[in-house]
Amino acid sequence: MTTLPDSIAATIAAQPGVQRVPTPKAMLFQRKRFVMPDLAEELITLIDAGRRPSTIADDNGDPVFRTSETCDLPADLPAVQQIEALLAELSGIDSAFGEPLQGQRYAEGQEFKPHTDYFAPGGRDFQKFCALSGNRTWTFMIYLNDVAAGGATRFKLLDKTFQPEAGKLLCWNNRLPDGGINPATLHHGMKVRQGVKYVITKWYREKPWRG
Repeated sequence: MTTLPDSIAATIAAQPGVQRVPTPKAMLFQRKRFVMPDLAEELITLIDAGRRPSTIADDNGDPVFRTSETCDLPADLPAVQQIEALLAELSGIDSAFGEPLQGQRYAEGQEFKPHTDYFAPGGRDFQKFCALSGNRTWTFMIYLNDVAAGGATRFKLLDKTFQPEAGKLLCWNNRLPDGGINPATLHHGMKVRQGVKYVITKWYREKPWRG
Protein backbone atom coordinates (compact mmCIF):
# COMPACT_ATOMS: atom_id res chain seq x y z
CA MET A 1 0.00 0.00 0.00
CA THR A 2 1.07 3.57 -0.48
CA THR A 3 0.75 4.30 3.24
CA LEU A 4 2.96 2.48 5.73
CA PRO A 5 1.22 0.32 8.38
CA ASP A 6 2.70 2.37 11.24
CA SER A 7 1.32 5.53 9.67
CA ILE A 8 -2.15 3.99 9.36
CA ALA A 9 -2.00 2.82 12.97
CA ALA A 10 -1.00 6.30 14.11
CA THR A 11 -3.90 7.85 12.19
CA ILE A 12 -6.38 5.41 13.73
CA ALA A 13 -4.98 5.84 17.24
CA ALA A 14 -5.31 9.62 16.98
CA GLN A 15 -9.07 9.50 16.37
CA PRO A 16 -11.40 10.36 19.26
CA GLY A 17 -12.62 7.38 21.25
CA VAL A 18 -10.19 4.88 19.75
CA GLN A 19 -8.44 2.47 22.11
CA ARG A 20 -5.42 0.40 21.14
CA VAL A 21 -5.79 -3.10 22.55
CA PRO A 22 -2.77 -3.84 24.77
CA THR A 23 -0.82 -6.61 23.04
CA PRO A 24 2.65 -6.65 21.47
CA LYS A 25 1.59 -9.31 18.96
CA ALA A 26 -0.66 -7.27 16.67
CA MET A 27 -1.96 -3.79 15.82
CA LEU A 28 -5.53 -4.05 17.11
CA PHE A 29 -7.93 -1.23 17.93
CA GLN A 30 -11.51 -0.75 19.07
CA ARG A 31 -13.92 2.15 19.19
CA LYS A 32 -17.34 2.06 20.78
CA ARG A 33 -20.34 3.86 19.23
CA PHE A 34 -18.58 4.21 15.89
CA VAL A 35 -21.88 3.74 14.03
CA MET A 36 -25.09 5.34 15.22
CA PRO A 37 -28.28 3.25 15.69
CA ASP A 38 -30.23 4.63 12.72
CA LEU A 39 -27.42 3.85 10.27
CA ALA A 40 -26.94 0.40 11.83
CA GLU A 41 -30.64 -0.33 11.33
CA GLU A 42 -30.41 0.64 7.65
CA LEU A 43 -27.50 -1.73 7.17
CA ILE A 44 -29.26 -4.59 8.98
CA THR A 45 -32.23 -4.16 6.61
CA LEU A 46 -29.90 -4.33 3.62
CA ILE A 47 -28.21 -7.48 4.95
CA ASP A 48 -31.54 -9.21 5.54
CA ALA A 49 -32.65 -8.37 2.01
CA GLY A 50 -29.49 -9.57 0.26
CA ARG A 51 -28.13 -12.39 2.41
CA ARG A 52 -26.84 -15.66 0.97
CA PRO A 53 -24.78 -18.54 2.43
CA SER A 54 -21.23 -17.45 3.24
CA THR A 55 -18.32 -19.04 1.40
CA ILE A 56 -14.66 -19.53 2.30
CA ALA A 57 -11.47 -19.95 0.27
CA ASP A 58 -10.32 -23.00 2.25
CA ASP A 59 -12.61 -24.79 4.72
CA ASN A 60 -9.94 -27.32 5.74
CA GLY A 61 -12.36 -30.08 4.77
CA ASP A 62 -14.90 -28.97 7.38
CA PRO A 63 -18.33 -28.36 5.78
CA VAL A 64 -19.50 -26.34 8.81
CA PHE A 65 -16.36 -24.24 9.18
CA ARG A 66 -18.35 -21.11 8.29
CA THR A 67 -22.12 -21.25 8.68
CA SER A 68 -23.10 -17.57 8.53
CA GLU A 69 -24.77 -15.65 5.72
CA THR A 70 -23.17 -12.85 3.69
CA CYS A 71 -24.44 -9.82 1.80
CA ASP A 72 -22.56 -7.75 -0.77
CA LEU A 73 -23.43 -4.09 -0.16
CA PRO A 74 -23.68 -1.96 -3.34
CA ALA A 75 -21.39 1.06 -3.31
CA ASP A 76 -24.04 3.47 -4.60
CA LEU A 77 -26.36 3.10 -1.61
CA PRO A 78 -26.38 6.08 0.81
CA ALA A 79 -25.91 3.92 3.92
CA VAL A 80 -22.90 2.21 2.36
CA GLN A 81 -21.43 5.56 1.32
CA GLN A 82 -21.80 6.82 4.89
CA ILE A 83 -19.86 3.84 6.26
CA GLU A 84 -17.18 4.19 3.62
CA ALA A 85 -16.75 7.86 4.53
CA LEU A 86 -16.49 7.06 8.25
CA LEU A 87 -13.83 4.41 7.61
CA ALA A 88 -11.84 6.67 5.30
CA GLU A 89 -11.81 9.42 7.91
CA LEU A 90 -10.80 6.99 10.64
CA SER A 91 -7.94 5.26 8.82
CA GLY A 92 -6.72 7.58 6.09
CA ILE A 93 -6.42 4.57 3.77
CA ASP A 94 -7.02 5.37 0.11
CA SER A 95 -10.42 3.94 -0.84
CA ALA A 96 -8.90 2.51 -4.03
CA PHE A 97 -7.33 -0.25 -1.90
CA GLY A 98 -10.63 -1.35 -0.37
CA GLU A 99 -12.74 -4.36 -1.24
CA PRO A 100 -16.49 -3.77 -1.53
CA LEU A 101 -18.22 -3.58 1.83
CA GLN A 102 -19.77 -6.84 3.07
CA GLY A 103 -22.41 -7.63 5.65
CA GLN A 104 -22.71 -10.85 7.63
CA ARG A 105 -25.61 -12.38 9.53
CA TYR A 106 -25.24 -15.08 12.21
CA ALA A 107 -28.38 -16.86 13.39
CA GLU A 108 -28.48 -18.99 16.53
CA GLY A 109 -25.88 -21.77 16.33
CA GLN A 110 -23.95 -20.19 13.46
CA GLU A 111 -20.24 -19.36 13.64
CA PHE A 112 -17.01 -18.83 11.71
CA LYS A 113 -14.36 -21.12 13.18
CA PRO A 114 -10.82 -19.81 13.85
CA HIS A 115 -9.40 -18.26 10.69
CA THR A 116 -7.26 -15.44 9.40
CA ASP A 117 -8.44 -12.77 6.97
CA TYR A 118 -5.29 -12.89 4.86
CA PHE A 119 -4.78 -15.60 2.25
CA ALA A 120 -1.98 -17.98 3.17
CA PRO A 121 0.90 -17.78 0.68
CA GLY A 122 1.17 -21.18 -0.94
CA GLY A 123 -2.47 -21.99 -0.15
CA ARG A 124 -4.57 -23.60 -2.83
CA ASP A 125 -6.46 -20.39 -3.67
CA PHE A 126 -3.74 -17.82 -3.00
CA GLN A 127 -3.08 -17.06 -6.66
CA LYS A 128 -6.78 -16.90 -7.47
CA PHE A 129 -7.57 -14.31 -4.78
CA CYS A 130 -4.31 -12.33 -4.65
CA ALA A 131 -2.95 -12.17 -8.20
CA LEU A 132 -4.51 -8.82 -9.05
CA SER A 133 -4.73 -6.86 -5.79
CA GLY A 134 -2.29 -8.60 -3.47
CA ASN A 135 -3.11 -9.90 -0.02
CA ARG A 136 -5.39 -8.37 2.58
CA THR A 137 -3.79 -5.84 4.88
CA TRP A 138 -6.27 -4.19 7.28
CA THR A 139 -9.61 -5.49 8.52
CA PHE A 140 -12.38 -3.20 9.82
CA MET A 141 -15.37 -4.94 11.42
CA ILE A 142 -18.40 -3.27 12.98
CA TYR A 143 -21.03 -4.93 15.17
CA LEU A 144 -24.44 -3.57 14.18
CA ASN A 145 -26.48 -4.88 17.13
CA ASP A 146 -26.32 -6.28 20.62
CA VAL A 147 -26.61 -10.08 20.87
CA ALA A 148 -28.52 -11.78 23.69
CA ALA A 149 -25.89 -14.51 24.16
CA GLY A 150 -22.75 -15.67 22.36
CA GLY A 151 -21.36 -14.31 19.12
CA ALA A 152 -18.09 -12.97 20.53
CA THR A 153 -14.96 -12.53 18.43
CA ARG A 154 -12.07 -14.38 20.04
CA PHE A 155 -8.41 -13.86 19.22
CA LYS A 156 -7.03 -16.95 20.91
CA LEU A 157 -3.35 -16.19 20.29
CA LEU A 158 -3.79 -12.68 21.70
CA ASP A 159 -5.91 -13.89 24.64
CA LYS A 160 -8.54 -11.28 23.77
CA THR A 161 -12.29 -11.71 23.36
CA PHE A 162 -14.70 -8.99 22.19
CA GLN A 163 -18.43 -9.14 22.83
CA PRO A 164 -20.90 -7.87 20.22
CA GLU A 165 -22.00 -4.34 21.05
CA ALA A 166 -24.13 -2.25 18.72
CA GLY A 167 -22.01 0.26 16.81
CA LYS A 168 -18.61 -0.99 18.06
CA LEU A 169 -15.69 -1.12 15.65
CA LEU A 170 -12.77 -3.55 15.73
CA CYS A 171 -9.88 -3.09 13.34
CA TRP A 172 -6.51 -4.76 12.97
CA ASN A 173 -3.49 -5.06 10.74
CA ASN A 174 -3.16 -8.57 9.30
CA ARG A 175 0.57 -8.06 8.73
CA LEU A 176 3.77 -7.95 10.73
CA PRO A 177 6.01 -4.85 10.79
CA ASP A 178 8.21 -6.41 8.07
CA GLY A 179 5.19 -6.84 5.78
CA GLY A 180 4.77 -10.56 6.33
CA ILE A 181 1.48 -12.12 7.39
CA ASN A 182 0.67 -12.15 11.11
CA PRO A 183 -0.64 -15.54 12.35
CA ALA A 184 -1.52 -13.93 15.70
CA THR A 185 -4.56 -12.34 14.00
CA LEU A 186 -6.28 -15.73 13.99
CA HIS A 187 -9.83 -15.11 15.21
CA HIS A 188 -13.05 -17.00 15.82
CA GLY A 189 -16.55 -15.68 15.19
CA MET A 190 -18.03 -17.71 18.05
CA LYS A 191 -21.44 -19.34 17.96
CA VAL A 192 -24.47 -17.18 18.59
CA ARG A 193 -26.30 -18.79 21.49
CA GLN A 194 -29.38 -16.58 21.53
CA GLY A 195 -30.56 -13.95 19.05
CA VAL A 196 -29.00 -12.88 15.75
CA LYS A 197 -25.70 -11.11 15.12
CA TYR A 198 -25.14 -8.61 12.31
CA VAL A 199 -21.73 -7.22 11.35
CA ILE A 200 -20.21 -5.39 8.42
CA THR A 201 -16.65 -5.95 7.26
CA LYS A 202 -14.25 -3.94 5.15
CA TRP A 203 -10.93 -5.36 3.95
CA TYR A 204 -8.06 -3.50 2.33
CA ARG A 205 -5.43 -4.88 -0.04
CA GLU A 206 -1.75 -4.33 -0.83
CA LYS A 207 -2.62 -2.93 -4.25
CA PRO A 208 -5.68 -1.12 -5.62
CA TRP A 209 -8.73 -3.39 -5.69
CA ARG A 210 -9.42 -4.94 -9.10
CA GLY A 211 -12.11 -7.44 -8.16
